[in-house]
Amino acid sequence: MGKILRINLTTREIWEQEFDNEFCEKFLGGDGFAAKILYDEVKPGVDAFDPENRFIIMTGPVVGTAAPTAGRASIITKSPLTNGYMDCYYGGHFGAELKYAGYDGIVLEGKASSLIYLSVINGKVEIHDAEDLKGVETYSVQMDLRKRYDDPNLATMAIGPAGENLSRMACTIIGCRAAGRGGTGAVLGSKNVKAIVVRAEKPVDIKVPDVDKFKAWFKDIYATIKANPGTGQGLPTYGTCAGITVNNQLGILGTRNWQTEQFEGAEDITGSTMRKKTWIKDDACYACPIYCGKINKAKDGPYKGALTVGPEYETLWSLGSNVGNNNLESIIIADRRCDELGLDTVSVGSTISFAIECYEKGLLTKEDTGGIELKFGDPEIMLDLIEKIAKREGIGELLADGTMRAAEKIGQGAEKYAIHCKGLEIPAHSGRGIPGMAVGYATSVRGGTHQDGRPTAERVGVVDINQIEGKGVYEADVTRMTTILDSLIVCRMTEGILGLTGLTEKHAEIINVITGMNPTVKDVVDISDRIYAVQRAFNIRHRNGGRNEDILPHRFMNEPIPDGPAKGKYMPKETLDKLLDEYYDARGWDKETGYPTKETLVRLGLEDVVKDLY
Repeated sequence: MGKILRINLTTREIWEQEFDNEFCEKFLGGDGFAAKILYDEVKPGVDAFDPENRFIIMTGPVVGTAAPTAGRASIITKSPLTNGYMDCYYGGHFGAELKYAGYDGIVLEGKASSLIYLSVINGKVEIHDAEDLKGVETYSVQMDLRKRYDDPNLATMAIGPAGENLSRMACTIIGCRAAGRGGTGAVLGSKNVKAIVVRAEKPVDIKVPDVDKFKAWFKDIYATIKANPGTGQGLPTYGTCAGITVNNQLGILGTRNWQTEQFEGAEDITGSTMRKKTWIKDDACYACPIYCGKINKAKDGPYKGALTVGPEYETLWSLGSNVGNNNLESIIIADRRCDELGLDTVSVGSTISFAIECYEKGLLTKEDTGGIELKFGDPEIMLDLIEKIAKREGIGELLADGTMRAAEKIGQGAEKYAIHCKGLEIPAHSGRGIPGMAVGYATSVRGGTHQDGRPTAERVGVVDINQIEGKGVYEADVTRMTTILDSLIVCRMTEGILGLTGLTEKHAEIINVITGMNPTVKDVVDISDRIYAVQRAFNIRHRNGGRNEDILPHRFMNEPIPDGPAKGKYMPKETLDKLLDEYYDARGWDKETGYPTKETLVRLGLEDVVKDLY
């Protein structure tokens, strides 16, 4: 680990950067490397669309090996949606191909004078004119580039019209996968980069310290994955979409902008329904035995022929129950259109549901919508709004920058219906019905994400979903675990076999087998705390963040779930405050400010951060 490709798009300077062993041991890789780069190089006051922002693509020490789920990679930047730290993860084979090309990551800075694409082909890095690709959708861009290089397996990433139009919800599409959250596609668009392609005809040999130890570990972890009910049966059959059934039965499936949390049409959009009606093929990322990806095709009705790799659970929710839509085929085509246009399905669906509620409550009028009568449960309205958002047409101009900014422009109390944390729309996991998840949302450096704190252990009953006390400590432990997974980089689908509630000997073992480091679990906790403290410090400096912004949407703190199995549940501010105290204590953060204390930062070897914060 440690070789990074650096490109200044303004000057067209290209160079390589290498990290020493001490840096690698302190920050591990992936999210850890990127956090320190972003913190050191992007200074407070730099806007997300400023050339001085960085667009970072990062792999981890696991990526490119034969380890299960070793195909993931990440994009890290200052988010135009939150103005804070953002990291997004994606599967496929781009990360492994970049590793084979000899690089652990790519860091872009500056801004190209016109639209370009980048190639990393057989050790040669080049910048190419891409004006002919302007306005072209993501799948078409990638197919065009594969034809140019006469390679159907060329690793590609691209932005669509949404990224070029700087929608703050624009994502980056990598093959058929998405680095979805936080506006990464808009940052790439702001730098005038349309696409990046990577190929390594003679792959760099990715070595592990002890081949025999790796083989023994691989045999054991592979067998464990296959024997586990989740990774061996549930995910291979239904993918992530089983979540619709589980959460609806628990009464915690966000419906119509979270006004309720049980959807009467849920059965029409479950994983089992998809398997029967629209599934045509399973799909897996590089080196993954789980095959959680599902390719679905609408086989009849007005959307007949629509094909997508997905939709995943989050998309079934955001373009399904959260907009009151039980038409499965319309979700398939909406997922596809979001990918082609380069839009985050979670933020788009959430923003559309917010707009519909505002319209129903009289905060938006037909004059505002361009004559469209917004209503829940109409897939044609949803599809129309997706196109308008990507192109900033009509009401799409208002909605293209996400829920928080739309609420600010609408006024009239619209913020009460804006379901986000720190500007990032909440995904498909209840902040009222899952108390640990509420803490995870409030404290996440990314904002409204289920990828720092996690809902899984509470949802499946490993941790009592009804218990409140202790959930602050619990979420601190869970976030420590996810930070390490994101630095190795290992897929979230492994959490059920590595540990749902925090770091374990299994995480330490992976680090040992892959890197040769021999950490204790306490050492791994320190690595995680160091990385997350840097990310937290980034937000403190860039957002004036801290305890003051560790809050939940108004609805989650003030409106109990109105009906269903979870009726009456919510997270009042006084309860959240108690859990935040727990969380800060567990992390060694100051309870008044929410800052990592001087003592904690010094213990973690972050004296430079001490100088910046204190």
